[in-house]
Amino acid sequence: MTRDTTLESAIDQVNAVVEARLRAPHVRAFFHEPTFTATYVVSDDATGKAAIIDSVWDFHQPSGRTSFEAADEIVAYVQEQELSVDWILETHAHADHLSAAPYLQEKLGGKLAIGREIVTVQGVFGKIFNEGTEFARDGSQFDRLLEDGDVLMVGDIPLTVLHVPGHTPADMAYIVGDAAFVGDTMFMPDYGSARADFPGGDARLLYRSVRRLMRLPDKTRVFLCHDYKAPNREEFVWETTMLAERTANVHLHEGVTEDAFVEMRTQRDATLEMPKLILPSIQVNMRGGHLPPPEQDGISYLKVPVNAL
Repeated sequence: MTRDTTLESAIDQVNAVVEARLRAPHVRAFFHEPTFTATYVVSDDATGKAAIIDSVWDFHQPSGRTSFEAADEIVAYVQEQELSVDWILETHAHADHLSAAPYLQEKLGGKLAIGREIVTVQGVFGKIFNEGTEFARDGSQFDRLLEDGDVLMVGDIPLTVLHVPGHTPADMAYIVGDAAFVGDTMFMPDYGSARADFPGGDARLLYRSVRRLMRLPDKTRVFLCHDYKAPNREEFVWETTMLAERTANVHLHEGVTEDAFVEMRTQRDATLEMPKLILPSIQVNMRGGHLPPPEQDGISYLKVPVNAL
């Protein structure tokens, strides 16, 4: 399936919901304020089947302690609603929070999936963290590696996979009925776009990925992975529409050229600090949400490469 064919399939899905030929998925968001992350449970009301997108494992960096408060909220919701989880999806290997995917998989079942380009991320960060040969760089930590054009099912509702690189090489968007889960490709219209200066990031690719997503119909519900409150906004918000993104996104609205965006994004990224959880997050997330193997004392350790980033 070509990239254009994949996008046409996603457009057809949205239109089918708008025209009442396809059920709209039910979307329940869980916002984790410590990391500004939105996790989603997407379900088909008729079948009770569900997918979980971009989960959070609580990590207290000063102490190195972990907990599952955020993940347990999701477990409780899924059980209360009597849902059956088929998929646990990551839009990319996050640099700002640890994934709770293995814990959710243990509690709720489902297959863990991410974009195939996770192998590129594993290769880059495997070197940065000086991982030995025991760290597999083939994506085998995940149950399935997804490619552009793959179609999964959430009950009777199709989920079309779009490869949208730029923020990282592995970013994926998931179109479920009329709902688009776009990860870190873009934020709320008043906040703009994601950074593109991580290893393997590319502002030009990000622009093209967002422009591809913006070809989805106006009524597409757009669900974002993060919100940081734009200036003069008092509340966190993580849902918008593609019409709002296309016409009002402060970085990427219609009329913004690729060169202008790349210049803006490059200058802006040069002023940003690294995310405070990037070092623990990447080490865990490139392993599918698992800690590095325990050492001889039975404890897992996370590395801090000095002057490497």
